[in-house]
Amino acid sequence: MFGQGLVFGGIAGAAGADIFYLVVAAGGGGGRGYGAAGAGAGGLRTSYGSTSGGNSSAETPLQFSSGTTYTITVGAGGATPSSGAGSSGYNSLISGSDITTITSLGGSGGGMNSVVPTGGSGGGLGVGTQKSGGWGALGTPGQGSNGGDGAGGGGIVASGGGGGASAAGQDGIRNSKAGDGGDGLAVSITGSPVTYAGGGGGSSQGSSVRASGGAGGGGQGATYFYPTSNPTGVANTGGGGGGGNSNGQTPGGTGGSGIVILRMPTSEYSGTTSGSPTVTTDGTDTILKFTGSGSYTH
Repeated sequence: MFGQGLVFGGIAGAAGADIFYLVVAAGGGGGRGYGAAGAGAGGLRTSYGSTSGGNSSAETPLQFSSGTTYTITVGAGGATPSSGAGSSGYNSLISGSDITTITSLGGSGGGMNSVVPTGGSGGGLGVGTQKSGGWGALGTPGQGSNGGDGAGGGGIVASGGGGGASAAGQDGIRNSKAGDGGDGLAVSITGSPVTYAGGGGGSSQGSSVRASGGAGGGGQGATYFYPTSNPTGVANTGGGGGGGNSNGQTPGGTGGSGIVILRMPTSEYSGTTSGSPTVTTDGTDTILKFTGSGSYTH
């Protein structure tokens, strides 16, 4: 696909080859405490395939100018507290002097005690008290989905799961289990489908069933009686951290770091990079996978 000398993908000027991208921000950190929520996945934006984050249409590819350096920023995962709400993840982005910056927003931290962090994908909200539920944070359109609601009202307190790139976090079910994290989105920009940006599972006060993290790196939630879990979001997926329990054994999970991937015709690839991206080929295309910040000079 080629442009026609018009404004295309944020750049004005002569036509050039399409540069496809995937930009996934870091997931938020899970909360910790009674009914602490799972965290939202990092926001996901892509121009490859047909679907982007939040079940929106894929975005327009970029076009790069010869000799121009494009900066790649890969966000770090949100932290988890000793108690209370988790921190939001950090943004990932592609920027350059002749393009409109592509920014994906860090995922919401897992809420607790009516604190609702905001981010690219909504984090579920922990209950304000054991007698009332809480509402999930909203996902950013074009990047992620809503978080699930918490459930209180006596008995087992259960939080919502964090929102993922393609599905909302599930609501917590009082006297049952916390909400599972929402699933992420499978993107084939590297040549085969990989799922990114799953939400973290919520935690519950006493359920025997742990909430699952969403497909795409979301961390599993803990429970009071069954604290052993895998709460940390998976690195370089943007997965949200799972909610921690309230008995001091399991903190919430930190968010998974983000990732930025570029795909271009091999004939266009200059070979000039910083930050040590992984470089592979698929057919006639070259793929640059940045798991840390760096740059590419076209």
